Amino acid sequence: MDAPAADLANRLVAAALPAAAGTADAADLPLLGTYDVVVIGSGAAGMTAALTAAKHGLSCVVVEKAATFGGSAARSGAGVWIPNNPVILAAGVPDTPAKAAAYLAAVVGADVSTDRQQAFLGHGPAMISFVLANSPLRFRWMEGYSDYYPELPGGLPNGRSIEPDQLDGNILGAELAHLNPPYLAVPSGMVVFSADYKWLALSAVSTKGLAVATECLARGTKAALLGQKPLTMGQSLAAGLRAGLLAAQVPVWLNTPLTDLYAENGAVTGAVVTRNGAAGLLRARHGVVVGSGGFEHNAAMRAQYQRQPIGTEWTVGAKENTGDGIRAGERAGGALALMDDAWWGPAIPLPGDPYFCLAERTLPGGLLINAAGARFVNEAAPYSDVVHIMYEKNAAAPDIPAWLIVDQNYRNRYLFKDVAPTFTFPDTWYDSGAAHKAWTLDALAGQIGVPAAALRATVNRFNSLALNGKDTDFHRGDSAYDHYYTDPAILPNSCLAPLWLAPYYAFRIVPGDLGTKGGLRTDARARVLRADGSVIPGLYAAGNASAAVMGHSYAGAGSTIGPAMTFGYIAALDIAAAAGT
Repeated sequence: MDAPAADLANRLVAAALPAAAGTADAADLPLLGTYDVVVIGSGAAGMTAALTAAKHGLSCVVVEKAATFGGSAARSGAGVWIPNNPVILAAGVPDTPAKAAAYLAAVVGADVSTDRQQAFLGHGPAMISFVLANSPLRFRWMEGYSDYYPELPGGLPNGRSIEPDQLDGNILGAELAHLNPPYLAVPSGMVVFSADYKWLALSAVSTKGLAVATECLARGTKAALLGQKPLTMGQSLAAGLRAGLLAAQVPVWLNTPLTDLYAENGAVTGAVVTRNGAAGLLRARHGVVVGSGGFEHNAAMRAQYQRQPIGTEWTVGAKENTGDGIRAGERAGGALALMDDAWWGPAIPLPGDPYFCLAERTLPGGLLINAAGARFVNEAAPYSDVVHIMYEKNAAAPDIPAWLIVDQNYRNRYLFKDVAPTFTFPDTWYDSGAAHKAWTLDALAGQIGVPAAALRATVNRFNSLALNGKDTDFHRGDSAYDHYYTDPAILPNSCLAPLWLAPYYAFRIVPGDLGTKGGLRTDARARVLRADGSVIPGLYAAGNASAAVMGHSYAGAGSTIGPAMTFGYIAALDIAAAAGT
């Protein structure tokens, strides 16, 4: 293209952008600063991008809408799914690039381009090495936490996921007070890792469960004696990345929401933000990275893009995630993808906050039913699959809400959320309709509005399958993954046990999520793309603000955070390469 034609194209693109994104009005705003890189969002994607940019000699600022840093990552269990990373290789995990490529391709299918898959797999291990070298973060292998589809080519039944090791929050000083709190608080006096929860749920019936609980308490006691403020899971991940930014002298501006992106001559060169109650312009010499999370708390966007019934009250994502970065990127010309999907999981809509239901629906002695009182799914399947099936079947055989049915034998054995075995559930659970209790299945059916005869028949059928140890109806227990959150003392199938001891309980199950997974379409270099596949110069996206490299699926524990960090890292590397640093 010759120079006049290129100039005309740039002016046409600029003219297509909204006023706040590219005209003199935005340019006339107070200038809040000029940096090489402006990062939107202080979650795993944003902080990894900022740390990478800073360590490659680029000046950087992170702007965060919330009064806290860490976003949804800080609230999470912080599993990180990165094949062939140095932590699992050092632990002897038999991973190879060929296995990882075969597995990811089998999981995501045609939904994600091969070059994006390769970019994630190729850069992920280097990203972990970089974070280890440039922050206080250390990681542990989550041994035994299977890939979600271990039977597929390249799948590993013993898992590839890692999680942050214990971190002393004192390293952050006063900044620790600004860490976004966890979704579920760790029991007082204990230091608990994500990998411990499967055993804590069994601590009343398992010697290993009791040993793990004792170890968690010992860690907490040791930390207290040393004067530490022990952090694990998402708290450790967010704090560790923030400590890296502090050491690299990268400012993180809290209470600074994105208003829009700023463009000149067709390229994104800054961001309009609100700081101290007033709009201002942040200029970016080399790039803007959008890592502002998904749109799970934006009711209008969920209604526009996702299947009904849907609600913002069922998500456990950070409350500030209302799609600001996605909408700004779209206004700048970015295409969107995967907007109908989320990082789904069955949830119990408890008063106050929903409870993302992991172990409870998998432990033996429970089953899921629809409005007809019939089973409809393998209860132990990957959580995203369970919700996909709920939506697919709901129109023909309503299963939203579904019901988790358990008996007193189950309650005598297993932790449920944070309620110890044999302990009573809070009255608010019953008052809200999230939980029901009855001394007969017929009475329970009446409370939840399902046919009593159908519920009895379903439980009788399930009990016969459980006693035989083979679920010929829905294949619960056929996959190695199904057995992660189960009770190894139950034979012949640790997933299956009959319901026989009154009273019986029912828990309302709705389509919850960890966050949405649709967003700006990006290429293998994390650059935002227009609908025609062309690149918007200067604009990058990572994490839940971008369309997920996992497509409509979920490879293993940490398939949200692993790619978020990796593409944040890739974005910064690309900016650094273009800047010549």
